[in-house]
Amino acid sequence: MVPCRSPGETLSKDSFLKLMPEWSDCRDITISVLSGGITNKLYRVKSEKGDIAVRIYGYKTGLFINRDNEAEAIEKMAQAGLSPGLVKYIPEKHATIVSFITGGYTLNNRDFLREDFTERIIDPIRKIHKSGIIFTRIFNPLTEIKKMLKILKRPVTLYPEFNIVRTIGRLEKLFGIISIPESEYTPCHNDLLADNFILNRSGYIKLIDWEYAGMAPEYYDIADMFQEVLVPRDIEKIFMKYYCEGLNLDMNLRMVDLFKPFPDIFWFLWSMIQNRISTINFDFYTYGKVKYKNALQNLESLNSMYGIKV
Repeated sequence: MVPCRSPGETLSKDSFLKLMPEWSDCRDITISVLSGGITNKLYRVKSEKGDIAVRIYGYKTGLFINRDNEAEAIEKMAQAGLSPGLVKYIPEKHATIVSFITGGYTLNNRDFLREDFTERIIDPIRKIHKSGIIFTRIFNPLTEIKKMLKILKRPVTLYPEFNIVRTIGRLEKLFGIISIPESEYTPCHNDLLADNFILNRSGYIKLIDWEYAGMAPEYYDIADMFQEVLVPRDIEKIFMKYYCEGLNLDMNLRMVDLFKPFPDIFWFLWSMIQNRISTINFDFYTYGKVKYKNALQNLESLNSMYGIKV
């Protein structure tokens, strides 16, 4: 999804040089607005010294995001070849700068239906999960949902049309059934929408936007991706066959299915908070409403698929 910005809005050269004074002697600096993301402002800046992407943090994103953890994730995953390199982290100026993937192609939902993309998409996800890298942040899906609920403060009064408290109660029961200890969590991206997959000139995919990265259940990460791109069931099976290399396919599919309601409720709550605080011209309410509906559908389907009723 792309934020709606005024066509003329851009990062000025003077503002950029306050972030990167080491470029002050450059003869020619070009700045352009990048699409992608919802809450941050993204820019590409080029000169003879390099090609970089500048992220200016969105209004009140500190409610959700620990930028130290994000910078740690970028740096560690860049060393593993799975993320653009961290050029500069300037939290006091609300900015993070990474290398730009020159000539990169940003995936869209339709690309997840392409047979020639399936293995390319799954490969970096599997590498992240199997990397052995340790992030400082623990991303426990139920805990993170409750944090969002706390930020929302008055869900029943603000959004009486959604039975938020009861739905989270159902997730608590489901989380108890899943029962994966945090000691078994793996490094995860936790925001695997299509826009965050960049295909480089060499034919390999790197992931961007590590704002929600942390140690999490690997199945949550894949469930989040499936709930973003919403491919048909037969395509999900093909992805999972590649992911688990043909081993324990039914078990792995089941675990992903059990986690599907969690990212939808997480992003539903995130959307309702943004609906209250954001200054961006984006329909957060409708986006969140779809996420909530999808979560309820997946909770109901667990009974028919696996005999799990919560």
